[in-house]
Amino acid sequence: MTTRTLARRAALVAAAATAVLALTACGGETSGSGTTAGAPGASATATAHNAQDVRFAQGMIPHHRQALEMARLAAGRASSARVKDLAARIEKAQDPEIRTMTGWLRSWGEQVPTAGMDHSAHSGHTGMPGMSGMPGMMGDDDMTALKKAHGRAFDTAFLSLMVEHHRGAVEMAGTERSKGAYGPARRTADDIVTAQNAEIKEMKKLLGAG
Repeated sequence: MTTRTLARRAALVAAAATAVLALTACGGETSGSGTTAGAPGASATATAHNAQDVRFAQGMIPHHRQALEMARLAAGRASSARVKDLAARIEKAQDPEIRTMTGWLRSWGEQVPTAGMDHSAHSGHTGMPGMSGMPGMMGDDDMTALKKAHGRAFDTAFLSLMVEHHRGAVEMAGTERSKGAYGPARRTADDIVTAQNAEIKEMKKLLGAG
């Protein structure tokens, strides 16, 4: 083997070693920055939540619970089959959302609203911090009157109160859509806005106002 051939091979080996070192250095910098697809930093950003997400879940859980309380009255009190059907659909949609939002709060280490906070906005109950004044929440007097109503009187009261309740939920969901960071929470807010706006139109037609 000639001296020229040996020198050429030595040069190739040195070049390859330099390239490996350069690639290793670049890989270390990218991994540490967390900016590449699939890096731990990118994954954490996609699932991050903020204070608004917490407020949304903590507010919407009791809001939904009250809607379920109202909806469950319809089976034995409403005279309209359409009102009973609407109430059943409200329960079917909102009960799973309560479970989902409860799971978020537990995974974040945040307090889950307990039963009994549902009327805190109007009844004088202390509730959780920041829960007072939730839009659309019924007070104890409203709920008591609804429980006493039957037949067409119940239908009218239920629809009127639920329209206001839905409007409050849409308002809360709108805030989450604009200020929230957690993807699943924002998608749930989208679903609430779409579904409850449609139900508001339905209920207004049943009331003869549409």
